[in-house]
Amino acid sequence: LACRPSPTSATSLSVSSREHSQATEIMDESQQERILKASTSPSLSDENTAQPSATSPSQHHDDNLLLLPTELQESILVAYRSIGIGTFGVVMRFVGMPLEKIALFMNSSQVTGKHQFAQSIKLTFQKGVLSPYKVVGPASLVAWFMQYSVMGLAFQFFDHALSKALGVAPVYYGEELMEPPPPPSSSKKDHDATHQLKSITKTILAPILAGSLESTVANRAEVQRYYGPTKLATIESHLKWNPAARFCGPGFLSNAMRNVIMCNTSFILTPITYKLYYPQEKKSQGSLFWFGMGVNFAGNAVAITQQALWGRGLDYAVYADGGATSSSASATSQVARNISYSQVIKSSLQKDGLAAFFTVPKWASRILMNAPVQGSLPWFYNNVLPLGEDSVLGVVRTLYGKKEDSGKNENGCAIS
Repeated sequence: LACRPSPTSATSLSVSSREHSQATEIMDESQQERILKASTSPSLSDENTAQPSATSPSQHHDDNLLLLPTELQESILVAYRSIGIGTFGVVMRFVGMPLEKIALFMNSSQVTGKHQFAQSIKLTFQKGVLSPYKVVGPASLVAWFMQYSVMGLAFQFFDHALSKALGVAPVYYGEELMEPPPPPSSSKKDHDATHQLKSITKTILAPILAGSLESTVANRAEVQRYYGPTKLATIESHLKWNPAARFCGPGFLSNAMRNVIMCNTSFILTPITYKLYYPQEKKSQGSLFWFGMGVNFAGNAVAITQQALWGRGLDYAVYADGGATSSSASATSQVARNISYSQVIKSSLQKDGLAAFFTVPKWASRILMNAPVQGSLPWFYNNVLPLGEDSVLGVVRTLYGKKEDSGKNENGCAIS
């Protein structure tokens, strides 16, 4: 017998079908609403487009990296960038050692009158073609690495710490430089005089602290390359300085001033001016490289005054006449004394005028020595180093995950 549904059962089936259809429609509408909210939610959009800090990775797409604690991730990135900058600095400075010696002689009192560039070249290679490299010892290699790694590490640390303490934004970094300038803020906080004062204070203090720390690490090695290890040891034994003064080395003040100027050039002026004022349609890795070079040229025009003061100060410390005599005569007039910057400036201006601290040849020699490494540093820091950040964080995440798994096993917790 064929089974025919009763009117009651047919009605209940019809009602059940309609209820199921309505429930499905309601679920579809709720799902669509959730998707629409997720794509248009200001909070989610802000989180996804939040600008990275000076110690955050420039751009990462692996959600697993979120497993790393924020402080650990920031510490790893700071260490990675510092090691990268240090290695870059060692290679570039060693290759350019002849240029450094030429610049050192050019900005000292041992070359005067006409043809100063030729005099500097003669002094640089008077003991052979490879003589500039003979003054480079393990201490110089370590100092170069520490100098550049500390400069990067110190600036990141001070910029990040001061920004966090004062409640202001860190300096632009990485992919941020290629993005359009931010629109004028409508926030009262950004226009508040106190907030702007805090931002200016942070911008001034960060390079001063970083440059001073760099000189603490590197100045003594620079003096050793200028004098030679034997002469520096003799000077130190005569002056009988305390351990702190010996660690910093002669000419520390002028060396620190030079480094503060160049730190401002590389980590403040270059990224800020490029981000805010460079034409957006022309931004690229190549344009950042050449823009950094140009800003470096301008920065060196100021830095060579301190470089010249440093070189003349070192001559003042060992020569009774400030190093103006010839190399043959100077052997009879060598002394060992503390540097008096007022006397150095006064005697230099009396003898050579403003040319004692700035001439086109001095500037050119400083550019030849400094531009290859310092001018390319913003490009290397903002475009090359970020390329390896994902890989480094991936390795750390793997190790960190294994550590967590082993900890769970030791505690007898099941791993799902």
